[in-house]
Amino acid sequence: MAALLRSARLLKFSPSGLLQITGTKRNGPPLGRLYSGAVGGRRTGVCSRQISPVSDNVSSRVWPYAAGCVRHYAVATEQKDEASAAVQTKQAQQFDWALTKLDNSVRRTGRITKTLLLRIFHDICRAGYPSGNQALLLLRSCGSLLPEVPLVERTELAHRVWERLLELGAQYDVSHYNALLKVYLQNEFKFSPTDFLAKMEAANVHPNRVTYQRLIAAYCQNGDIEGASTILGFMKSKDLPITEAVFSSLVTGHARAGDIESAANILPVMRGAGIEPSPDTYVSLLNAYAEKGDLANMKKTLEEAEGADCSMMDRDIMQVIFTLAKAGHQHLLPEMVERLRHERGYVPDAMNLCLSLITQGQEDTAFSILKTFPILQSESSESSNLGNFFLRHCVNVDTSVEKIVHYCKELQENNLHTAPLTFTLACALEAKKIGTSLELMKLYKEQNLPIRPHYFWPLLIQPAKENNVAGVVEVAKGMQKLGVSPDTETLSNYILPAFSSIEEARKALMDAGISMDSEGFLCSEVRVVAGNNLAKLYTLLSDPSFPSLDLSAFRSSLITGFRKSTDVESMVKITVLLYRDERFSKGSGKPADDTAYFLYNLIDGMSEGQLQAQEGKLRTFFNQLHAQNVTISLNLYRGIKNLLESHGVPELIKDVMTLLDPKERLSNGSSGATPRFTGLEGKVLALENKLAEYIAENKPLGTILKQVIQTLAAEENLPRALELKQQHEEEMTAGGYATLINLCCRHKNVEEALNLKREMNRKDSSVALDASKYIALVKLLSVNDRVEEAVDILKEMKEKDVALNDVQITSIFHMLNAVAANGGVSAVRRLQDTIFTLGLAKPTANLCSPVITAYLESQDVSGALEAALECQKLYNQLPRIHDIIVALVEKGDTDLLQKAMDFVSQERGEMTMLYDLFFAFLQTGRYREARKIIETPGLRAKPGRLQWYADKCIFTKQMEALEQMVDMTAKLFECDRDEMYTYILRLCKETNDWKKAEAIWTKMQEENVIPRERTLFLLADILKSNGQNVPFEVPETWYEQAPTTQQVKSPSTPPTAEGADYQGRLLALCKKGKAKEALGMLKEADKKGVAFNPSPYDQLIRALLAEGAIEDAFVVKGIAETRVPGFKLSDIASSLLIISYSKKGQVNDALAKLKSMLQVDHVPSNLAITRLVQALGNRGDVAGIQEVESLVKSLGTTSNLSSMVFINNTALAHINNGDVDSAVELFDGLYTSPSNTNPSMSFVFRKVLESGNDKVLDKLSIMAERLANHFACYRPASDLFLQLLEMDKVEDAKFMLARCNAVAEQKEVLLSFVSQKAQSPGQIGKIKSLLSLIPDFAEKEVVHAYLIKCHVLDKDFTSAKALYEQMQKDGLAVDELSLKRLAGLYREAQETVPFTEPPESFKFYADKLKERAAKGQAAAEE
Repeated sequence: MAALLRSARLLKFSPSGLLQITGTKRNGPPLGRLYSGAVGGRRTGVCSRQISPVSDNVSSRVWPYAAGCVRHYAVATEQKDEASAAVQTKQAQQFDWALTKLDNSVRRTGRITKTLLLRIFHDICRAGYPSGNQALLLLRSCGSLLPEVPLVERTELAHRVWERLLELGAQYDVSHYNALLKVYLQNEFKFSPTDFLAKMEAANVHPNRVTYQRLIAAYCQNGDIEGASTILGFMKSKDLPITEAVFSSLVTGHARAGDIESAANILPVMRGAGIEPSPDTYVSLLNAYAEKGDLANMKKTLEEAEGADCSMMDRDIMQVIFTLAKAGHQHLLPEMVERLRHERGYVPDAMNLCLSLITQGQEDTAFSILKTFPILQSESSESSNLGNFFLRHCVNVDTSVEKIVHYCKELQENNLHTAPLTFTLACALEAKKIGTSLELMKLYKEQNLPIRPHYFWPLLIQPAKENNVAGVVEVAKGMQKLGVSPDTETLSNYILPAFSSIEEARKALMDAGISMDSEGFLCSEVRVVAGNNLAKLYTLLSDPSFPSLDLSAFRSSLITGFRKSTDVESMVKITVLLYRDERFSKGSGKPADDTAYFLYNLIDGMSEGQLQAQEGKLRTFFNQLHAQNVTISLNLYRGIKNLLESHGVPELIKDVMTLLDPKERLSNGSSGATPRFTGLEGKVLALENKLAEYIAENKPLGTILKQVIQTLAAEENLPRALELKQQHEEEMTAGGYATLINLCCRHKNVEEALNLKREMNRKDSSVALDASKYIALVKLLSVNDRVEEAVDILKEMKEKDVALNDVQITSIFHMLNAVAANGGVSAVRRLQDTIFTLGLAKPTANLCSPVITAYLESQDVSGALEAALECQKLYNQLPRIHDIIVALVEKGDTDLLQKAMDFVSQERGEMTMLYDLFFAFLQTGRYREARKIIETPGLRAKPGRLQWYADKCIFTKQMEALEQMVDMTAKLFECDRDEMYTYILRLCKETNDWKKAEAIWTKMQEENVIPRERTLFLLADILKSNGQNVPFEVPETWYEQAPTTQQVKSPSTPPTAEGADYQGRLLALCKKGKAKEALGMLKEADKKGVAFNPSPYDQLIRALLAEGAIEDAFVVKGIAETRVPGFKLSDIASSLLIISYSKKGQVNDALAKLKSMLQVDHVPSNLAITRLVQALGNRGDVAGIQEVESLVKSLGTTSNLSSMVFINNTALAHINNGDVDSAVELFDGLYTSPSNTNPSMSFVFRKVLESGNDKVLDKLSIMAERLANHFACYRPASDLFLQLLEMDKVEDAKFMLARCNAVAEQKEVLLSFVSQKAQSPGQIGKIKSLLSLIPDFAEKEVVHAYLIKCHVLDKDFTSAKALYEQMQKDGLAVDELSLKRLAGLYREAQETVPFTEPPESFKFYADKLKERAAKGQAAAEE
């Protein structure tokens, strides 16, 4: 064919030849409409027409064709190297994943971004072995789906993909060449069809009909009818059908060749050939006229299309608008814009048209389209910023600032955008457009808007990162010109890091005319030096000429420097300087106090691991401070002591104790309020003097002797304590012995501890030590090979009923671990068996683990495995199975590994087994095997397990394993990607690795992860603590203090005797619900002049309001006001009044009452607020709901009122106003927010279903499915599904489940529904409907328990009995609460109970079930 094109005489196109072509109507394949519709490039960059009679969203119009064609046309040629089955499977999975990613983007926006496409491209390249389907997908994405990318860049990207995948071994067939042709046409790329065919022939790929069609389109795109005719003749000779796509191309070809008449004549030729022109052909002709600016013929063609029943969609008209704009016929645009009908899907299509126009340099036309967006004409502030995409793209393509400012002004004047200039500035800063940003800031300043120093941070990031001094100085100059002085954060994190030294920074900035005399520069200089060079910092601070600077300005950096530094000498010098020099303590604070608090912050800012690792350094530091006479107060000593104890470093307490102020030692030594264990020599001396006085006065010594011994124990002075015991043995109390025994345990003095214990028993054998002292004694005996004596102590604990709390059980765990560390397997087993047999503690995974530790310490992996299996059989615990599996993997013992995996799978399930194996492979560096495990089909994310391993990696600082886990779980179903990246950032924080954190931030952006606020805080903290720039705006948290509310009470008047009688009868009637009778009695009493206290009036008002009798209630209120001066309704009565008004639709009165309550600091009930908000929602009063929400927030009191009350009713208000789109937008923002907590919107679905409004239901249903499929947010879809079941619309629920099958995985929501239904009689049918659709969403025992409860509520003995018998046949366990319920039902039916009825109360078994469920949840999370 290529040779034919080179040598044959080019034929003149003859319409008559086409009359002999056989074909059917519109017989072009779907491929012809893929991405941009008909071939020919007339629709480049704009959404094309798709024939889609039923679907209304973007995805159904565009992407299914892509997916279908990818699968239909990816025909692989003979491969050079046959890939393995595993590789092919991986390719298929990766293709589905890539398709899903692109599909999600197209569904949301009708386009894809270059970043997303490149990411998928790089991932495929990294994986190697690119499949044909993957290559096809990438190539087809390089065309009109990239409206934000210039045409030339699109083509270059396509060539890059083509060449790279070819290098990696991709096998191209004709579908790939056709895809490349399509991209050429969409991107208006000029190429030689002859050379293209020659390349196909060289690759031994034969062209097909689609190839020829697109080559015809290529010729026609350039107006080369002769070239097109040659190929057309060849197609005819091969008997290839001529489709509508070819005719549409010929329309374009004739028009661009200057023969517009022949172009118009193509349509009758088509009809003669038996092909009826579709809208595609009419659009081709419209585009031909549009290029010429022929409005008359455009109108005529539109009329012909309408007459031929070819309705033009909005996207067809958009094609014509795009052509007119490109051809320079802007004056004709209004005519076409008026024809837009704003159909469904108009906004995403119009957005893509605007983006394409901006990319082509047609910003003004794009702006005119932007103003047609119907949603922009809404007064709702929530939807008034949809011009964001327009402004952002204008900035990205470097549109002139003058134009952008003009657009901003017009948008704001027309109330189409609330703050366009601010948003545009943010976009320019984000894009790091320095010139544009500075120009916009000038305008910003001219409008008297504030310019903050942090606005310049994005501009400083890149030059600071590259150490580009000139770039940093340029931005600093820009700041100065705008009158903005760099603050401390800007200098510390963005400007100074670019320089090699402070001196260089000072010189360069001063040379640029920037003042260095500010306190901000001084503070920044100190911060930078404090974090890196303590010796230099001391030299700087100790200079007498150094100005005053409060310690708080650089405390954080100094703490960081202290933590990193090993220069203890400088640490001491700086601390002493701060302690004595008043320059570093502003205000009323004293330098000594501030420095002491700094020492507390230093310890508080260190993790447990850091404190343990730096124990020696800190000991030297504290001792040298003591030598320099640095002291701290008693309170701060206590604080530091508590920190050290909680972090497991109690040995440092002695060293900190030396810093205690001697004055406080003495003054507290004689104080009766002195806390125990202060460790002061002064107190010991005072107590010993007091003891001597008691001896001289012959007073009882028991109490004072115990106090002296306790004080000596706090000082760890064992010899003196024992000496006193010897001197006054007869006066020793049990408390004194207990203290001495514990002191001996700490000093590892076994013999003395036992002797003291025997002495105490001789004095009083009934006395028991507290649990912690017993455990310390057991530990001392066990680690000294005196296990049997330790067992005797445990038996004594049992005999004396010593109870253990959680802290003490943890101490037992540490005690057993200490024994295991000595390698004593038998000792650990003996102690463990004794503890469990005696019932001192229940078996847990923690308490079972020390015996496994002992085996592993002795390298006996087989013994460890057997011990673990034994624990599972005996105690249902599987301790340290991860470590055992890791050891087996490292050892390569496949038989034992298989045994372990089979056991875990049998006992805990296959998913648990897979996770155990996955973590073991990660731990041992076998990442390839780990990836195979985590890619097991059907495996889903287990957040608790993933967090457990991540925490383990963080604790042991295993960055590589953690990174691998995060990378491998990218495709894991329901994996929270933000959470996974947060784990890496936590480890970066621990290791102070800001470079890794910065790389992770980039990776998160590549993966399009939406970070939560806490993630941003963590990342910002890492970067800031290392003096790096933060490449995003850190969210702020505001805290409000709740004002104290006071209730206004009415004065009370004592009733008379007659009044007391009336009052009692009146209150009795109110309680019986006879409010009308009570009202009659009140009127009778009032006529007699009888007056009551305020309470009866209020009670009657409440009773009347409960019946909705507002008028009668006001009659009572009037009587009360005449009888009781200053009478006011109580909060309950006022709330009932609001409820009554709301129920009657008197929302203005209800709102007025709410406001009046708040004015006197009274708080309405949550029910009152809810009913008012619901009434406002029913009336469509969005502003009213917002006002109530604002009032409630201003209460300043903690309320249990859910925010969803306002959100759901605001959505209903929008719906009742006919503005469904605003409701959808409201929920979109809620559920896609990083702080989303998956609240329920069942209320909205119920109201819509009750109203029977199918149109609204359809829109909400589409939204719910989109949130589920695109954002993995399943709550709305689950709510809709359950509401359909609630309304007995089982078939609708079934279809919903088919469209969104992830609903079946929402166990908690589904179980909550079942639990709710099981609370009321007559609801079992709905539970059975749910089970018929999702039979296995929960364990059968759980579901059957609820079914039994329903049968009991319904008094349905027959069904309950049948269910119980079925459970017995199936071998399912029936819980005790269900048995208790069944037993009652059997007795009511006068039948014998076929089982032993559980003896305890219902509450007992209900609490037991709750406890078991809580433990099961905790175990699942481990």
